[in-house]
Amino acid sequence: MSSFRARLALSSYRWIGSAIYPFVWSYLALRAAKGKEDPARRRERYGYASVPRPQGPLVWFHAASVGETNAVIPLIKEIHRRGINVVLTTGTTTSARVAAGRLGSAVIHQYVPLDFKPAVNRFLEYWQPDLAIIAESEIWPMTILELGRRHIPQVLVNGRLSDRTFARWKKRPALADALFENLALVIAQSDVDAERFRTLGALPVMVSGNLKVDTDAPPHDPQALKEYRQQIGTRKTWAAISTFDGEEAAAGVVHRALKERTGLLTIIVPRHPERSDAIEAALTAKGLKVARRTRRDPLTPDVDIFLGDTIGEMGLYLRLTEVAFVGRSLFAEGGQNPLEPAMLGCAVLSGGNVQNFRETYQMLAKNGSAKIVRDVEMLAKGVNYLLANDDMRRSMIDAGLETVQEMRGALSATMKGLEPYINPLVVKARLEPRNDL
Repeated sequence: MSSFRARLALSSYRWIGSAIYPFVWSYLALRAAKGKEDPARRRERYGYASVPRPQGPLVWFHAASVGETNAVIPLIKEIHRRGINVVLTTGTTTSARVAAGRLGSAVIHQYVPLDFKPAVNRFLEYWQPDLAIIAESEIWPMTILELGRRHIPQVLVNGRLSDRTFARWKKRPALADALFENLALVIAQSDVDAERFRTLGALPVMVSGNLKVDTDAPPHDPQALKEYRQQIGTRKTWAAISTFDGEEAAAGVVHRALKERTGLLTIIVPRHPERSDAIEAALTAKGLKVARRTRRDPLTPDVDIFLGDTIGEMGLYLRLTEVAFVGRSLFAEGGQNPLEPAMLGCAVLSGGNVQNFRETYQMLAKNGSAKIVRDVEMLAKGVNYLLANDDMRRSMIDAGLETVQEMRGALSATMKGLEPYINPLVVKARLEPRNDL
């Protein structure tokens, strides 16, 4: 059971949230001004629905951002295929666009309600979900407690806990227990993640593998790909994707070091495209010519950097190269998902700070499809070596494709774990047919 201090902390969280709730509009207005909120749909953040609830059983999926959304899309499709309505909530405008592009009208998308009692209650009262499925590590106290109070089963899928997040929860074991005990099931990515969830009080816990491996390769615009390949011609290319501050400058250094010998075109895809103006200014100041996807700039022979400043087009950028450096790993910490470049036929390079994807990188590195670099100089040498050595590059690409295939199976394992919760809803859906929107 939870200790008195944990109950007091949660009670304080509830009351503080109620006190500041009337003033949250200013926070949302500021986010909207920065492009982080959709002004036309801001009421959804207060729990107000923007579309009717369909008849029949309904599962609520929550995925924080783009990565989590992409991970659960195959799972959402599988549950929807069984005749069950799905409402998907996300927290960012970019993930909303990804959901619209990859799921269309198959599911209802709403922005996730703020973790305040009035907003959560309003959302739950309206949608009345039969099951809540949370992706990866989204632990919102008020939402979890309100779902628990209504006896709505909560399942965490593709669960993972980073070193930092686990350390924070370990310092508050009673609070962790008070929240994690509400989860009906945790389906973790790895044995390490599973043991961490058990330590924090979650039971039962099973291991499925990483759902991101079972996703389809990122889509692309075939016409755009054809045009860019024609413009690039025989030039050598490499990509720095999901980059964070400092890594774009590092890519510029690599480009300058290799351009004279290779006629190189460097593709940079920042994790946050809203930084693109600053990135372009910094690269231009170093004497590099930048073409941007949003401007539809042609990739003429004198272009140094192709700046992929759009959302949802990673499939396009990765199909333009066979060498990809995955960011948030050289200067920032945590790493980013290396599976997309591996499944699209790229040899993978990364910095050493990949704590959030440790097991994935270990598998790729063990099979020879990913290499870790220590610094910018080593990155430049790695890119140069792979561009100059076709056999090694092809060997890494083949190993990556084989590794991805070996790692598949998380979707079926997750569905097996969900069967006790999904099967009754399938029966309910047959007895009470859906009224699709």
